[in-house]
Amino acid sequence: MKILVINCGSSSLKYQLIDMENEKVLGKGLVERIAIEGSKLTQTAEGKETFVLEAEMPTHTEAIKFVFDALTDKEHGVVESLDEISGIGHRVVHGGDKLAEPVIVTPEVKDIILQFAEFAPLHNPANLMGIEACEENAPGKPNVAVFDTAFHQTMPDYVYMYPIPYEYYKKYHIRKYGFHGTSHKYISYQLAEVLGKDREEVNAVSLHLGNGSSLCAIKDGICYDTSMGLTPLEGLSMGTRSGNIDPSVVTYLMEKENLTPAQMSDILNKKSGVLGVSGLSSDFRDLEEAANTENERAELALDMFVLRVKRFLGGFMAELGKCDAIVMTGGIGENGITMRKAVLENMEHLGITLDEQRNDVRGKVQEISGEDSKVKVFVIPTNEELMIARDTLSLIQ
Repeated sequence: MKILVINCGSSSLKYQLIDMENEKVLGKGLVERIAIEGSKLTQTAEGKETFVLEAEMPTHTEAIKFVFDALTDKEHGVVESLDEISGIGHRVVHGGDKLAEPVIVTPEVKDIILQFAEFAPLHNPANLMGIEACEENAPGKPNVAVFDTAFHQTMPDYVYMYPIPYEYYKKYHIRKYGFHGTSHKYISYQLAEVLGKDREEVNAVSLHLGNGSSLCAIKDGICYDTSMGLTPLEGLSMGTRSGNIDPSVVTYLMEKENLTPAQMSDILNKKSGVLGVSGLSSDFRDLEEAANTENERAELALDMFVLRVKRFLGGFMAELGKCDAIVMTGGIGENGITMRKAVLENMEHLGITLDEQRNDVRGKVQEISGEDSKVKVFVIPTNEELMIARDTLSLIQ
């Protein structure tokens, strides 16, 4: 069976076609600038030249049509017809507390995706556009929605509730939902395999570190706690997101700067984090380079990020009680040799030591903890697309 995985943004989409017999990626691509002048599709496949198509794509419907055409193209494609594709899996950011598992898309499911769009206004509407574009271009083909929030729906109520008047939870569904769930779920399976244990026996902390970052406390193979909350803004400082701050900072700035809620949200989501502190970049590679030339604000931004990762890591280990392993994943977790070292420094009191020679690795599965480390530390590359494909396959079968 072949599964097409779609990840739609507001003006772009990424896709992969995966042969589930061997979980091999047959072809993958990126569509950029949907509904913007200069729309472009770029597709790569093993043994074929990179295929680039520039054409007008006023909506996601046209973009998806071009994706299907590229996949079935006689010269550049990877399948002869859409009949070879058994199902389509879609990344959807927010399913709220009503969609706690991957689901086959129905009108009711689409209504729920729209309902929770207020908590993910940049993502859910675009995710839904991708679903409806596939329904239009490939009628009758099963579409499956896989939610970033789903893996975290096993959190106990005393973990996901906020200490605000209970009526707001009942009226507005205000609670912690968590994100990067597809990545953390994939890590839970991969770690169990690496440790030679059943997934239900694994207690670990998964660190998905990148431009967007979150930690997940995995207890008995399922999510017990996570750092992101009602939205992806809670938790660590990130590329452009503030993460946790005193709520009074928000009201104080709104009063002093005469800011609307939308303007304040824009500052916290798009102008804060390491970008806001450094004034330089949201890319951690740029900051490391600048820090090496003694750029004090770049150093400050990185130090603040590392401290907050340590704070959540130590807290989640305390919540778990017993921690078998720590996993580093995501763009920084998989490739950031210096950042991994900084996060794990001076953690001996928690039973964590680092082997610097082992830590000299990028983008592959490897244990990086020292021989005397009581808690094992691994680098495990994440694969959200494969996890979505697996979830899609299990449902359509």
